[in-house]
Amino acid sequence: MRIAAALILAVLCAGSAQAEPAKTLFGGKPGPAASLAPEPLGSHARGCLAGAAKLPETGPSWQAMRLERNRNWGHPDLVAFVARLGAAARRLGWEGIFVGDLSQPRGGPMISGHSSHQIGLDADIWLRPGMARELSFRERSEISSFIVTTTDHRAVNDRWTPAHMALIRAAAEDGVVARIFVHAAIKDRMCRDAGEDRAWLGKVRPWWGHNAHFHVRLACPAGATACEDQAPPPPGDGCDETLAWWFSDEALNPKPGPAPKPKPPLTLADLPAECAVVLEAE
Repeated sequence: MRIAAALILAVLCAGSAQAEPAKTLFGGKPGPAASLAPEPLGSHARGCLAGAAKLPETGPSWQAMRLERNRNWGHPDLVAFVARLGAAARRLGWEGIFVGDLSQPRGGPMISGHSSHQIGLDADIWLRPGMARELSFRERSEISSFIVTTTDHRAVNDRWTPAHMALIRAAAEDGVVARIFVHAAIKDRMCRDAGEDRAWLGKVRPWWGHNAHFHVRLACPAGATACEDQAPPPPGDGCDETLAWWFSDEALNPKPGPAPKPKPPLTLADLPAECAVVLEAE
């Protein structure tokens, strides 16, 4: 089934669903649009995923966590990346990796949590090393990752190890990776420890939270013309005044003010038109 041929029919069938919250529509789909070729559609925070591949719950070097969420789906490039990263973790002395959320079976907005992870090119990797034994479904729901930053958010704590840095570096040096999000204290420590070979460090960007996992974002695959890449990181290693801001009083102790007005949830009409096809496909 080709997206271009099915687009008009799917939009007509969608009807009133155009105004329904997209997170309800995509969150309610238990399986992928398997009749469609793998293709990320739209942007990381406004899109969907055709022909998703499932990350197996357990692999040679990884275990998918929070299985009840059904978010261990992604573009085949993402599934292959996770396998490579798990193998890298084992070479560093870890018993593989714990993998948090990828995407839903058809991507799209999620009922809870992320605003991104919509096109099958994002993965959360826990900062807790994997275990040698296979965890049960219940354990994967109850076990948590490790927080590796201090309570004042200014530095890493004693759970941080050189292997953490080496693993994040391995992810950054993978050719399909566009950027990696970490807590500012993690970025700061990496800037201090990186040495002279720093070309990879520019992909590692500070962002709120991200002190118990790091978020890997892949670039759009070659030939994925309906996929929208995020703008590339600025030149340089990112160990400059833009990083210093994250440790300023403005960032760490913002002045109280009125709560921002909640944004209305995305609807199917807000997403690329092809996402109607993804919802309707077998």
